[in-house]
Amino acid sequence: MCYPNKSTNDENDSVTYSSTRGSDSQKNLSFREVVMRGLAHDRGLFVPDNFPTVTKEELDSWRSLSYADLAVEVISKFVKEDQVPRATLQDIIRRSCASFRSPDVTPLVDVNGHYVLELFHGPTFAFKDVALQMLGNFFEYFLETGSNGGRLAVLGATSGDTGSAAIYGLRGKKGIDCVILYPKGRVSDIQERQMTTVEDGNIHCVAIEDGTFDDCQDIVKASFNDAEFRDRVKLGAVNSINWCRVLAQTTYYFWTYLQLTKDDDTEDTKINFSVPTGNFGDILAGYYAKRMGLPVGKLIVATNENDILHRFFSKGEYHRHDILHSISPSMDICVSSNFERYLFHLAGDDPTTLAQWMSAFESTGKLTITGKKLEQARNDFMSRRADTVMTLETIKTYNDKHGYMLCPHSAVGVSAVHQIKEQDDGQPEELILRNTVCLATAHEAKFPDACRRAVDPLPTPPPLLAAVFTKKTRSSNCPNDVKVVQAFMEKRISERVEAEKSQKQLVDAAAAAHFKRGLFVGAAIAGLAIVAQLIAKKSSRK
Repeated sequence: MCYPNKSTNDENDSVTYSSTRGSDSQKNLSFREVVMRGLAHDRGLFVPDNFPTVTKEELDSWRSLSYADLAVEVISKFVKEDQVPRATLQDIIRRSCASFRSPDVTPLVDVNGHYVLELFHGPTFAFKDVALQMLGNFFEYFLETGSNGGRLAVLGATSGDTGSAAIYGLRGKKGIDCVILYPKGRVSDIQERQMTTVEDGNIHCVAIEDGTFDDCQDIVKASFNDAEFRDRVKLGAVNSINWCRVLAQTTYYFWTYLQLTKDDDTEDTKINFSVPTGNFGDILAGYYAKRMGLPVGKLIVATNENDILHRFFSKGEYHRHDILHSISPSMDICVSSNFERYLFHLAGDDPTTLAQWMSAFESTGKLTITGKKLEQARNDFMSRRADTVMTLETIKTYNDKHGYMLCPHSAVGVSAVHQIKEQDDGQPEELILRNTVCLATAHEAKFPDACRRAVDPLPTPPPLLAAVFTKKTRSSNCPNDVKVVQAFMEKRISERVEAEKSQKQLVDAAAAAHFKRGLFVGAAIAGLAIVAQLIAKKSSRK
């Protein structure tokens, strides 16, 4: 089955986007519109109306570029001058990449015959920094140039890493309030402290009582579907339902390919990727990079015990189960929000079929795919599941034998590759060799309790992470109720706006007083000068 790959009318125009659910009012929207809107108003997700292609010649011309400059080339395939001027796009991406501790932004490490792509060198030590640093800067630019009357109220849900990455991308941004929901007691201590120790007044952390990540995500979606609330507060999204997140993440697939093939003259070389997967956004970016023409081989969906995606790709069963509490909490998800985008493409980009599928799933908690559709899905993705025992074994083995420490999420991705090799199910042997990359999605120091079960003592944590234990925390608790959360959000926004007005009034009053003092002093000096002149004249007459 070939997916449609429509072309634009003009290569100088930016790509436009439409909702997976097909509403006429949610079709052919601009990049600016979909970034600021987040979730489509018909409850769908925005997908590109066409996929730009990248040629072999273009790839070769990008080999000497820095990560930031490569990202500009990839993103400018979608975002042209009519949306963001080239110089502004360069500035946004270069400032975003400058916040990373590695000059390579996402460095590659050779471990045990395969590669690990380290995505944890950003401000919060997690892969989501790559996209959320960019998203924060895009928000800032769009607000400064007229969107939303200069104000945005971001509402996000996190299973641990999105929250802190969003907060660090949005802290102190003019005109933006950021409210992050997280399930109380279901994120690691460090993850919670990374969020709740940020002092900026536009950041609001909310622990949802008796809830899971899916509950938090449901509150976010329900708020976007509440048109009156959405429009009143000028709601925006930072979760991977926001197209900008997925687009930004395609850049490290291109970066990886160019790094690993720079000395390889074989045009047919393809790179395989194993991706720890919860909400499906990270691996979806790899799928989109492949559709653009990047030589990607296998895309391996690696899940923990919350394995709805593995069950889909192995048996065609996208069936909702209760969430199991695991040692890889960022993957404790039973409904993957971004999966709707892939289902849309699996349906042949047909919103009618997609809407039928999603309606059935939302009413029954089950979607079953069979026949050619399942065959196509298996051609697009492989999948494996790693439970807690397997994850801990992988962490211990890689530390003891290879001197490399994995976080519990990254270990799931590594375990998946080893399972494929050991099961010998017809996959080529080189899948575990030089052309396979496992995405390391977070630094292991973010999950000390889990990692200590495999390795003790643990390596010394980075000073920036250890420092969160010396700072004061600031958060609020809310029941698992969308109306209560919305009321809290409006109250906090109102309080901050009033505080800003009061502060501005004080600043303006101080400036006015200073100006008046300046006028008085100036007048006094002028008066003294006149007196001096009179005295001088009188003296000269004598």
